[in-house]
Amino acid sequence: MLELLQAQPGLTGPELAKRLDVDGRTVRRYAGTLADLGVPVQAERGRYGGYRLLPGYKLPPLMLTDDEAVAVVFGLLVAARQGVTTPLALAKIERVLPAKLRERVQAVRETLGFTAPARESAPPATGHLLALGEAARSHRRVRVTYRSWRGDDTERDFDPYGVVVHNGRWYTAGHDHRSGEIRTLRLDRIGSITSLEVYFQAPDGFDPIAHVVAGLATVPYRHEVEVLLRIGLADAARRIPPVVGTLTDHPDGVLFTCRAERLDGMAQLLAGLGCDFTVHRPDELRAEVLALARRLERAAAGRRSVVGEGCAEDHHGDQ
Repeated sequence: MLELLQAQPGLTGPELAKRLDVDGRTVRRYAGTLADLGVPVQAERGRYGGYRLLPGYKLPPLMLTDDEAVAVVFGLLVAARQGVTTPLALAKIERVLPAKLRERVQAVRETLGFTAPARESAPPATGHLLALGEAARSHRRVRVTYRSWRGDDTERDFDPYGVVVHNGRWYTAGHDHRSGEIRTLRLDRIGSITSLEVYFQAPDGFDPIAHVVAGLATVPYRHEVEVLLRIGLADAARRIPPVVGTLTDHPDGVLFTCRAERLDGMAQLLAGLGCDFTVHRPDELRAEVLALARRLERAAAGRRSVVGEGCAEDHHGDQ
């Protein structure tokens, strides 16, 4: 009711009842509740009467710090994607934020993307997130200091096209003027961000989420992996996330290619797929699969031995 009266003062009791899907008695009770909360609702009778807030009344701004505002907005975005709340809740929060912070928070919301499923994760440095959100929405270039995965510190001009949350990490995709290519940067590796008086035009139809997912699937880890899976393409896509690797239809099944830093983990992933497979490369992965098979066989044999002894004891007891 308060939302309606702020947007359209002078609504009559029947009009409010219809909008709120309640009866007239409930509308009057709502008006009394608002008055008890210190919100001055005035009811006027007559042809031009209706409910309205006293002239000059406005809700005070919600005084949140930048960190608090980003945490609240991100939590509501995740909750909305999971069906716990609706976008209306976020709109209400934004409406009562101070104007400058509201603009920055809206910029983050409009340029933020999630890979499915969304989940709670700790946001990066709030200043970085707000700066990148503003830059992506206004198409404004930034200068960042960035630490690569090798530990090298560099400075580069960057055109951010969007911010993406994937698997608990935060990334930005955009044009890196140092390399002259579209790159993905991790926000937790950014040391500083400075806005520049230079504007850019993002490529038509560019999808930051798709770019981040595809880029992570080709991260230059130590080993190149190629495995033939004896299942259909649709089934393989349900079992293997796009960020893990690339799936290609093959006459004998699906060709799975990726890069991996640890082959023991790759062996466990393949064993967990629940399908037959053939390792094409590397040879070291075949060795890891065989080693895992032997460990599982020993574990299974140990379990059979324990069960067998238990059955023998039960049988002896019956005699």
